[in-house]
Amino acid sequence: MQGYTFKVYGLDCAEEVSALEKVLIPKVKNKNALRFDLLNGKLTIDSVDRSIQESDLIFAIGKAGLKAVAWDQYLQSSQQETGFWARYGRLILATVSGMALILGYVINGLNYGFLNALAGHESLSFASDSAAIILFIIAIMTGGRYVFPKALTALKNYRADINVLMTVAVIGAMLIGQWVEAAAVTFLFSVALLLENWSVGRARNAIKSLLEIAPATARTLCSHHGVDEKPVEEVKVGAIVIVRPGEKIPLDGIVTKGETHINQAPITGESMAVLKKKGDVLYAGTINEEGAIEFKVTRSSEDTTLAQIIKRVEEAQAYRAKSEQWVEKFARYYTPAMMLLALLVATVPPLAFGALWSAWVYEALVILVIACPCALVISTPVSIVSGLSAAARSGVLVKGGAYLELPAKLQAIALDKTGTLTEGKPKVQQLIAVNGFSEDKLLKIAAALESESEHPLAISVLNKAESEGIHVERALSVKAIKGKGVEGYIDGQYYWIGSHRFLHEKKQCSESSELHNKMLKLESEGHSILALGTESEICGIISVADQVREASKQAIVQLKELGLKTVLLTGDNQGTADAVGKRCELDEIHAELLPDDKVNQIKKLHGRNYQVAMIGDGVNDAPALVTADLGIAMGAVGSDAAIEVADIALMSDELEKLPWLIRHSRHVMQVIKQNISFAIGVKVIFIALALAGVASLWLAVAADIGVSLLVIFNALRLLKASS
Repeated sequence: MQGYTFKVYGLDCAEEVSALEKVLIPKVKNKNALRFDLLNGKLTIDSVDRSIQESDLIFAIGKAGLKAVAWDQYLQSSQQETGFWARYGRLILATVSGMALILGYVINGLNYGFLNALAGHESLSFASDSAAIILFIIAIMTGGRYVFPKALTALKNYRADINVLMTVAVIGAMLIGQWVEAAAVTFLFSVALLLENWSVGRARNAIKSLLEIAPATARTLCSHHGVDEKPVEEVKVGAIVIVRPGEKIPLDGIVTKGETHINQAPITGESMAVLKKKGDVLYAGTINEEGAIEFKVTRSSEDTTLAQIIKRVEEAQAYRAKSEQWVEKFARYYTPAMMLLALLVATVPPLAFGALWSAWVYEALVILVIACPCALVISTPVSIVSGLSAAARSGVLVKGGAYLELPAKLQAIALDKTGTLTEGKPKVQQLIAVNGFSEDKLLKIAAALESESEHPLAISVLNKAESEGIHVERALSVKAIKGKGVEGYIDGQYYWIGSHRFLHEKKQCSESSELHNKMLKLESEGHSILALGTESEICGIISVADQVREASKQAIVQLKELGLKTVLLTGDNQGTADAVGKRCELDEIHAELLPDDKVNQIKKLHGRNYQVAMIGDGVNDAPALVTADLGIAMGAVGSDAAIEVADIALMSDELEKLPWLIRHSRHVMQVIKQNISFAIGVKVIFIALALAGVASLWLAVAADIGVSLLVIFNALRLLKASS
């Protein structure tokens, strides 16, 4: 099996999608293999039999009246300067159409009066009005340049699309002598197409702007200590890159020299610059604010975190929202129904009631004009893409329109503890030395025993020793006691370090002692205890705790204000879970859970009829993320696994992005509902006016353009949304 991707010129409406499905599904045998990106005119065909060649598919697309080229070929040609006509052709034709319409109207007005000419009360004939009619024909031909060929192709394929509706309306107006109306309809529709093309271009540019975040070149350090500036595509993994103050990071990498603050907002949406020093990770597209640094490239240009984000945003359009799918299904049945209604309006009054044919044919043409569903169809994808782009700029990566809708419907949020509500980096909180030991000696011995361990608690002890400037020597004959602790020798003396339970096994602490009560109090507050002792006595204890993020409580409060139930799901002990849950004021706390237990808790929430989101690290919580209605990965920057597993990825460690996401999703849904209501409402009003016999063609088109502009600009407002 193989896949193809094409640039399809003219693919900008649901009607073209229907035409392509009709000619391609018989070839590919699977409707789900076709993915359409209307904003970029992009068609992706997955899992095609190897016997089907690219040329076969291009030929089939041609039968639908559309021109296609391979996507790679399109990208190469688009890098070259775009021709004058390609950039300004629509504008020139619409301008010529408008000028011809005005001149024709002036001539017509001089003959019949400007008010009569505007209302279209006079039927024109070539015998007496040839000059005006010729100008109107010019207006019709130039304004309909992008409409009439598509209408012809649609008719050849037995489809009644928007172009057919407009063409029939224009021809009908000409046949009954309403040349002013025919020219006005064509011109106004050409303006509508021009504005639609502009609005789609603006939404498309919102995605393209992501590509401009990272610089196109990188300054690499050569073997002879010289500096060579080359395109990022040519920089290999392992190369050393130099970045000066104020410059953007060109590729992902690890700092090898220097120290600086990096503005990561373009990737993570974080408001504060982050200190980066030797060994820290850098991301392409972020900004070096202070000192000059050198870093080693860890990913090629096509594999950077930024490249992955752009790829996901582009792919997101294939996962269409339910509202978008509904609009397309509605348009599919709506257009034929409107043509049937227009036919009935044109024929029933004259045949049944003896009304004037010309008057009711005219009203039928009004229905055809106002029936055009394109404003309805285009407004939803523009809203979705605007919402996706705004989220990406705010450090929230949404993998499709379907997932952009879901946060608005959530009723409960299940949260992991470590790395979500807490920082995920345990730190030593207290050192309590007894039996003649000092805190420094206690820490030094503990660090010596833990020097080879990679356990988070051991790392916190080693970090504490380093921060205190304590020189650590490795213990000898170190032996790990599974699930309990570590033992070894330091300067010939036997020592052990382990859990509270291990301490009781050593029988070196009485349950009635002050130290035991202190340990219980610390554990109830969410601390983990490391006890240190010799063969005969306890030397002291070290308490370690994972710090709750400062923003966690505020984020939970905001989630509750939005009406969501908050549930903590953690594998940590009950005391720690209760401490964190109490501090963050969570509604429910479930501790000591295995991955399958978290899945069961999600299912229980489903059983209570909750729409549930699970937010975790995207890897360890994968089963729960998949089980939930919506999976959200926390702090996913740099983690391909997290981006793959989750439906939505918060690229930074900022939990406050979660309530912003829910508000943003609700705003997007509100805009979509407004757009659908506006588009359908105006059509209903004008259909009623047409049935009453008081509507006019040019006013119908003007109203249709007005509602098109309204829904498009309403959708583009979402681009300004920020966290």
